[in-house]
Amino acid sequence: MEFEVNGARRAVDVDDDPTAVEVVRDRLGLTGTKLVCAGGVCGACTIQVDGEPRVSCLTPAVVLAGRRVTTVEGLADHPVARAFAGEDALQCGYCTPGFVVEAAAFFERWRDTHGRTRPGREQIADALAGHLCRCGAYEGIFRAVAGACAGDYDTVSTDGEAPRVPRAEAAEKTAGSARYTTDLRPDGLLEGVIIRSPHAHAHVRSLEAGDLPLVPMLPPDGVVRYVGQPVAAVAAPDRASARAAAARVMVDYEVLPAALDARQARAGEGPLVYEDKAARKRAPGSGESPQLLPARWRGNLRGPSAMSKRPATAVRRITEARSRNPERVVEGVFTTAAQTHTPLEPHACLAQWVDGALHLEVSTQSIKRTAELAAERFGVPIEQVVARAVHVGGGFGCKMGLTSDVIAAVELARLHGAPVRVVLDRDEELTDGGYRPGTRIHLAMVADASGDLSALAMDADTDGGVSVGGSVASLARFMYGKAPRRLRDFDTLTHRPPGAPFRGPGGPTMCWALEQAVDEMAHRLGQDPIALRRRWDGNPKRHALYDWAAALPVWAGPRGGTGRFRRGVGVAAANWLYFLDPVTEVELTVENGIVIARCAVQDMGTGSRTVLRRAVAEGLGVPESRVRAEVGRSDAVHGPTSGGSRTTPSIVPAALDAATRLRDALGAGDIAARLDAAHGVQVTGRRPRDRRGYVTPFTLGGIAIGRGFTGSVQVAEVEVDTRLGRIRPLRVWSGIAAGRIHEDRLARSQCEGAVVQGIGYALYEERRTDPATGRVLTENLEDYRIPGIGDTPEIAVHFHQEGFDHVPGGGVGLGEISTLPTAACLANAVHDATGWRPYDMPIRPDRLLEGLAT
Repeated sequence: MEFEVNGARRAVDVDDDPTAVEVVRDRLGLTGTKLVCAGGVCGACTIQVDGEPRVSCLTPAVVLAGRRVTTVEGLADHPVARAFAGEDALQCGYCTPGFVVEAAAFFERWRDTHGRTRPGREQIADALAGHLCRCGAYEGIFRAVAGACAGDYDTVSTDGEAPRVPRAEAAEKTAGSARYTTDLRPDGLLEGVIIRSPHAHAHVRSLEAGDLPLVPMLPPDGVVRYVGQPVAAVAAPDRASARAAAARVMVDYEVLPAALDARQARAGEGPLVYEDKAARKRAPGSGESPQLLPARWRGNLRGPSAMSKRPATAVRRITEARSRNPERVVEGVFTTAAQTHTPLEPHACLAQWVDGALHLEVSTQSIKRTAELAAERFGVPIEQVVARAVHVGGGFGCKMGLTSDVIAAVELARLHGAPVRVVLDRDEELTDGGYRPGTRIHLAMVADASGDLSALAMDADTDGGVSVGGSVASLARFMYGKAPRRLRDFDTLTHRPPGAPFRGPGGPTMCWALEQAVDEMAHRLGQDPIALRRRWDGNPKRHALYDWAAALPVWAGPRGGTGRFRRGVGVAAANWLYFLDPVTEVELTVENGIVIARCAVQDMGTGSRTVLRRAVAEGLGVPESRVRAEVGRSDAVHGPTSGGSRTTPSIVPAALDAATRLRDALGAGDIAARLDAAHGVQVTGRRPRDRRGYVTPFTLGGIAIGRGFTGSVQVAEVEVDTRLGRIRPLRVWSGIAAGRIHEDRLARSQCEGAVVQGIGYALYEERRTDPATGRVLTENLEDYRIPGIGDTPEIAVHFHQEGFDHVPGGGVGLGEISTLPTAACLANAVHDATGWRPYDMPIRPDRLLEGLAT
């Protein structure tokens, strides 16, 4: 079959009836076209056929015969591609090529009809409705498409120089040339497939594979504890052959009774998930902390682990108030569904052994830690393990450590003596890729006669399947003063896949209950919800945010009413710990007049590459064009894991220290001029200690806790359709107090995306399993709904940049604090519009209609 691709004639063999995406990616090597959902839902694989966009995962390759095909690589110089780079309409960049291809087609249609005018948000959202961005970079996409259509990016530059773009790697991502783990195909590559358990609980008696090379992946006791748990792995020259080989493996299961009822588990009843102490020690963790708080086990219930303050006093005050002053008691049961991470690049690893050394290409948030764990597990000196993650297509907490794709790829590569790549399918990603556990929270709150917080009690049951370490109630220790409080966390164990840390683990869940309770208390006391929070909250950084939020004009508009469409405004607040990696280093080497900054950190769309480059340039006082940041290699000097909002506050101070050391090494005078004669000069900067030190006297798993809390106050305006039960967020204002903002545009994008993920958590996302078998039912992107561009309200971000002067560089992380209050903020807006309080999340239409009817 012959057809034209990006202006060149190509011929391919299609006798095996491949899809268009297989031909474009695997046979032509145009890997800008991404395969994500394989169901025509996400838009990442979009190509143009004779100028019309098509999802190539559902298009048979034979359809392309004799046609003109354009991929993102053929649009590298298009105004839309330039606009996406210029407006920072991307984060991890994995979905970006599909957006660019679709937006370029819209651009041509718009220009033909409307000329150089600016389309509105609704027109852009309608055109791009078939595309998903899990990072939530929609605000930048709106700006980019509108600006391109209006002619803002018709010319490259008026002075002949490339325009400055906010993100260092933007051009690679918008042109489709950025290579992710899923794009790499070295010579001799084998594709690995993981064989997974079809049973929620079973003992594997035997694995029979005949002559087929196979890698077992069972735990030491040979027991599988959820549907989808890895059992073994095989490899073959292509994915279809690997699947066929996997189907030939005979697994003899002794099926055991399964604990699938969370209510029974909370009562400590049902078949045991972990039969003994040894099995319990192997339980995966659903939180970020590598160290679990002590707690006792009762059957399938672990807990409580407690972070209380004068708990007996809190219980006594709540009990007395119930009988004496019930009007000052707010209590209820709040529930949250499990939220799946859903990075568009799935878990993926390519492993190869070369002369006893292990080389990994891996989609990970922890390049250094992955290499260290691999060296330990596979018995290789750390000097002989190199892990690379040049580009990572999202993570949000689930891509940390030695995940199953890494283990399978390494063992298969050793078995076959060839490079092996393991990439999870979308159903595998949605089943075993991680999720924010569901919860059931019992909350009681009391205000005293003067309206101050008198006591708080919160019991949180976390349902993370076979995982433990849920931390929800404990986070309420740090908000609203020092009133007595009993805060207890429990883990409910079931035979379901394990949860994993997800952007502010436990934080959005805790806020869902606490911030609605505070809002309800304000109504009970007849006080303004912002004024009450300001009164209870002694943090000066959040005081500034409360003042900003109270001054927003949205409060003056009409609210509530009795018609079909009702408008409401809500507010919620949050805080978050300041984390850092205090032993982070940055190495600077002068090469041919350019300063190369190296650090074993990764960039999963958060902008660490850009932040590192700019910090070095500012520290040296040279243009950014004289600095190149190289990240994503474990054999560079120590860098932080991208988790716990610790990346920026770790690498910026180290980069500034390295810049100071390089200036000293170059001597006095014009630094830019001296660089030309300084080839080979090398220095290593280290992160200086914060003034006044840290809260923790030592690091734990690469984390130290710094002094001070970040803060967030968010205000949301919603429209509620009381006939259909639909909630439409109209606008969200997000106030963030995280000190100095090092990269304004990238920071805003992070905060905008955090709001989008919070909207998904509040309104749409609900991971569901079969109650009879434990199988995950929401295993595709149609059944598991994440927000699209049409679900995105107007988002305004406000930064309060004071309060972290004790931190070198003056700024700390903001990726997690910016999503914590969003769901509760929307719930409070719904209550403001309707008078109905949503206790269960997501706020589905059926729940809203049922609530309004009672």
